[in-house]
Formats: sequence, C-alpha cells, structure tokens
Amino acid sequence: MIGSDIAKRYAKALFDIAREEDAIEAIYEELKGFSSLMEGSADLAEFFANPVFDSSDKAAVMGNILNKAKVSGITSNFLKLLVDKRRIDALGQIKECYRRDMDNVLNNVRVDVKTAFPLSNKLSARIKKQMKGLTGKNVEMVIDEDPSLLGGIVIGVGDTLYDGSVRAQLNSIRELIREEM
Repeated sequence: MIGSDIAKRYAKALFDIAREEDAIEAIYEELKGFSSLMEGSADLAEFFANPVFDSSDKAAVMGNILNKAKVSGITSNFLKLLVDKRRIDALGQIKECYRRDMDNVLNNVRVDVKTAFPLSNKLSARIKKQMKGLTGKNVEMVIDEDPSLLGGIVIGVGDTLYDGSVRAQLNSIRELIREEM
C-alpha cells in the first residue's frame, strides 16, 4: 500500500523541513539507510512493532541506534517521532513518498527496466537517452534481469508500462486466436 495518506503526510512534512534546510538529498540518503536497516533486521522491526515493549524502551533503543548511525538532527528527530507516534512501521512507505517528492523537485524520473538478457552499456545508454527524450527529465535506470520474459524488454516509467517482451507478444497472439474461435 505504497503512498498511504499517513505516509504521504509524514513524508511531506519531512520533505518541507529538508527543503528549508537545503538538504533534500542528504535527508533522503539517511532515510533510505535507516529504512534498509529496518528491512534487513526482522528482529529490530519486530521490536518496534511489538506493543509489549514500552515506548520509553523503544525510544532508548532508537536513540542508541541513531547515535551510532550519525544521522542529522532532522532525520534523528523524525525517526524518534515515528517511534513515539507508533508509525515506524510506515517508514518504507514514507521513504517512497519522500522520494517521489524529491524526484519531482529535482526533475528526476525512475525507469525500471526488465530484460531477459544482460544489457550492453551501449544499449543501456540508448534506452536511457530515449527515456530522457520521452519524459523530459533526468533518468535513473534500474535494470533487472528476468529470464521468464523469454526475450524482449519491459520498461516501467511511473504508472506507464511499455511491454515489448516475447511473453506479452505471445499472450497477445493467444488472445487474438481465442477471439477468432
């Protein structure tokens, strides 16, 4: 449930503060790092989600982690607030909402590319150039190899999906044959 209303509100509040401090990207990197820490440690995520533990214990653990992580005061206060308000479980969604806001301001777009085969540097650069021309934004490509595609390529830009995979083409042919019967 990416983009829940609560996550959007928290992300916007943090983003507005980061923008005032001219630290949009730095705050995002800290948020991303802490989110990765939470995703990588099931025990830590479970500790913060468990209502059995007192909020003061959770605050103390968060404080210790933040001291060792050496994050900015803005990020530190934000994460402490999430623990205090029992919203730390929404951190992944908040990070994604923050990223969308940051990308809009910085004129960036994320392009997800799935391919059945490894892309050469030349082809990767060509796709990136095409996507930049199509979107008019700075392109950050994430390439994922998916052998189930059989061949071809699938490109996702925001909510738009360009599916040029062999699997999609075979499915399209299959549907045409069913319609003719």
